[in-house]
Amino acid sequence: MNFNVAIVGRPNVGKSRLFNRLAGKRISIVHDMPGVTRDIVSRDLEDGYTLMDTGGMGLVEGASETPAKIVDAVEGQIEFSIDAADLVLFVVDGREGLLSLDKQMSERLRRSQKRVMLVVNKVDTDTTAIRSDEFLRCGFGEPYLVSAEHGRGISHLRKQVLALRDELVGPPLEEEDDGKRVIRVCFIGRPNVGKSSLSNCLVQSDRFIVSDVPGTTRDSIEMPFVWKSKRGEDWHFQLTDTAGIRKQTKLNSSVEYFSRVRSLEAIKNVDVVFMVIDAKEGPTNQDKAIAGEATAANKPVVIVVNKWDLALKAWEKDEITGFETEKEFRAAFEKGIHRELFFTPGSPVRFVSAKEGIDIDKILLSARQLDKRMARKIPTGRLNNKLYKLAERMPAPKKDGRRFRIYYAVHVGNRPYKFKVFCNQAKKLADSYKRFLQAGLVSEFELDGCPMVFDLINKKNPYVREE
Repeated sequence: MNFNVAIVGRPNVGKSRLFNRLAGKRISIVHDMPGVTRDIVSRDLEDGYTLMDTGGMGLVEGASETPAKIVDAVEGQIEFSIDAADLVLFVVDGREGLLSLDKQMSERLRRSQKRVMLVVNKVDTDTTAIRSDEFLRCGFGEPYLVSAEHGRGISHLRKQVLALRDELVGPPLEEEDDGKRVIRVCFIGRPNVGKSSLSNCLVQSDRFIVSDVPGTTRDSIEMPFVWKSKRGEDWHFQLTDTAGIRKQTKLNSSVEYFSRVRSLEAIKNVDVVFMVIDAKEGPTNQDKAIAGEATAANKPVVIVVNKWDLALKAWEKDEITGFETEKEFRAAFEKGIHRELFFTPGSPVRFVSAKEGIDIDKILLSARQLDKRMARKIPTGRLNNKLYKLAERMPAPKKDGRRFRIYYAVHVGNRPYKFKVFCNQAKKLADSYKRFLQAGLVSEFELDGCPMVFDLINKKNPYVREE
């Protein structure tokens, strides 16, 4: 999970200088004129969190020439950043002490119930006179005394931010050693499509019962195994073999009912799902329903077309016509799968044969690729830039006379990708437009096959006139 830190405070207390110090480079514009920073400036830091710089609260008092419309917009953007933040750095001026705007800001932050660190800036030397008792009355604990201009106290502040990050969300995701990462996988599909046969191929034993009688597998069985790659690497997995998922209307006994429940539960507990389809039959309505269970659980899916050897024999005997080469046949089959299972965009398709042992290793390769893809961090700046461009290219359709708008978004979690999205009306986001936005993000950040979730938060932005 990502960790978001917002820097807030009234104008000209040194927020942008502090931002640049923590970021390690000059990003935000620094100027003595109040109100220079108006938009949210964000940067994903190597320390493993996203830092957000905001405009000054209460600009109207410090800059009478600032149009009220912009003042309202800045205030709205600050509200977004506070809502998106896991931690707020509340910056005040140590030489001026607490002013009325600081006290108003303290009350607003206490109402937000966010974790707050009070940062007293412009404490340039040990002899700088500050009013400690006054700052303690803000209610945010012992203040952090820093000088953003001279770098004094910044190292200690950074360490405390990282310590709180680890406490609240844990350390940042790291690329795990391929030899140690255990990927949890499971096969799902209709009864008798070859799930147990494929499981036996992976574990290279007859651990799982194989029978032509549909429903032979009643329980979900877990088994760790190691696959030796073609490069000689050890790939570690834990496999769950599930019972075939039947329609609820076709469950003939309590045993079949609980088998179905356990299969659906297994989907929730794995990292990657293998959706098995019978090559002789192609995707059926029941396959759609089963694949839908995986997407509803927000799991990445590898579509496994089993018994491909039988489909090829039928093509070679001209029982299947219209394709000059196997490549054409395979491409048409894959296109048909994506057309029928349109709700699994970007999911890799693997053509295999459990009976002949064809391309079994490619299933596991796809699982590793998807699992690694699911661990990326999405930069906040690029995320918002892409969403804005998508909205410009194709605005959301009007609903009840109003159009859905996104103001700001942050990446807050992985597996699945989770985005906190501040918008005007969460209920007006149509499913088709959500798929359009998700497809745009998949293309921009190369997240093919990765599920994503939008956590929509209603927020009024006075800078935007609603249509």
